[in-house]
Amino acid sequence: MIPVFALIGRPNVGKSTLFNVFTRSRDAIVANEPGLTRDRQYGVGVRDGKSFIVVDTGGLSGEKQDLDDLMARQTRLAMDEADEILFIVDARDGLTNGDHMIADLARKAGKTCHVVINKTDGMDADQARSEFYALGFEQVHVISAAHRKGTGMLLDRLLQAYPPQQEPETADGGPLIAVVGRPNVGKSTLINRLVGAERVVAFDQPGTTRDTISVPFERHGKAYTLIDTAGVRRRGKVQQAIEKFSVIKALEAIERSQVVILVIDAREGLTDQDMTLLGYVLDSGRALVIAVNKWDGLDSEQREQNRSTLQRRLSFVSFAAQHFISALHGTGVGELMASVDQAYRSACSDFNTRYLTDLLEEAVFKHNPPLHHGRRIKLRYAHQGGRNPPIIVIHGNQTQHLPDAYLRYLTNFFITRLKLKGTPLRIELKTGKNPFAGKKRTKKRKK
Repeated sequence: MIPVFALIGRPNVGKSTLFNVFTRSRDAIVANEPGLTRDRQYGVGVRDGKSFIVVDTGGLSGEKQDLDDLMARQTRLAMDEADEILFIVDARDGLTNGDHMIADLARKAGKTCHVVINKTDGMDADQARSEFYALGFEQVHVISAAHRKGTGMLLDRLLQAYPPQQEPETADGGPLIAVVGRPNVGKSTLINRLVGAERVVAFDQPGTTRDTISVPFERHGKAYTLIDTAGVRRRGKVQQAIEKFSVIKALEAIERSQVVILVIDAREGLTDQDMTLLGYVLDSGRALVIAVNKWDGLDSEQREQNRSTLQRRLSFVSFAAQHFISALHGTGVGELMASVDQAYRSACSDFNTRYLTDLLEEAVFKHNPPLHHGRRIKLRYAHQGGRNPPIIVIHGNQTQHLPDAYLRYLTNFFITRLKLKGTPLRIELKTGKNPFAGKKRTKKRKK
């Protein structure tokens, strides 16, 4: 399981700054719930091979009436989802009555709570700690999020109890397939179609209420493992399962998977939540297949309009196959799984270094890299740097000056020549050191 940390505290104590430091990004995944004045924000971070999820929350004033409103409800939900709570306080403000009220809220959650004293620049660390020990929590940390002081040590302490996530094992259970999407788009029906009537082997492995469920099954002699995000299901009662959308479940499922099936409701079209999930799949580099469900309920005019809209709005994931299906009746599901097989093969392919270097030479021959300050950028050789997604590492000189347009050209060239379908491709550039850098050139004397 990927550990989940919730950030709570008063406004302007530095929660969002710490969130950005942990995730190394200004981006966040937002869980939109109608009627709420402040959304929880989700992000994923990695440190020393360990992934973790951070949940940011709105600031609580600590006033009693504030702890009962919708903002406090969001904070409680975040704490319920979390494995551990990070209670952020401001060293410059000192200990306030609001901090005491929020501390009571954290205690009621029944989770391990860490007091994180922020904005401690120029202050004595022991003195800062001594005041906040009065909150009654054993774990007290001193940081400056804005200057990234102490944040690495804080993360190390948080993660030391969690083992590194292992690479997914697929020898017995086949490729891991995450089925994600909004509530009521048809995830349950699609899983029933895949696992139910046509199943050979199927059983649930329930965990906690926050866990995803691994569902091994076979189809036409091939083994697969579905990662179901729709909630815990009892065998034989899949049809009665209540589907609940959980960002945490979706994030964990995508992180664990090798292929993601994103289910979209054809009647509603693409929503903000669909695009948010899609963005995270892209960031994770997972292979992707898009299933547009409930297609049988549209007339011909609606179908044509929806096709056109999807083609336009999903142009940035052109590598992903789109299937217009009816999970209820099984229409198009066979073709969907064929694309899953293809995406899995592409995502986990191995490529010979000699072959990749030959392709690089061919790409450069057809379209030379541009000049930089009058010097040609040289790309020398390529090798594979990883799988799921495939990573190609290209070595050369001045590669840091390679324009984005040329990088896109190389990406599309390799995707085409390697016949990759259903998976993104990442290119990493490495610049070799110049052995003469920093040395003075000496002129040869004439004899």
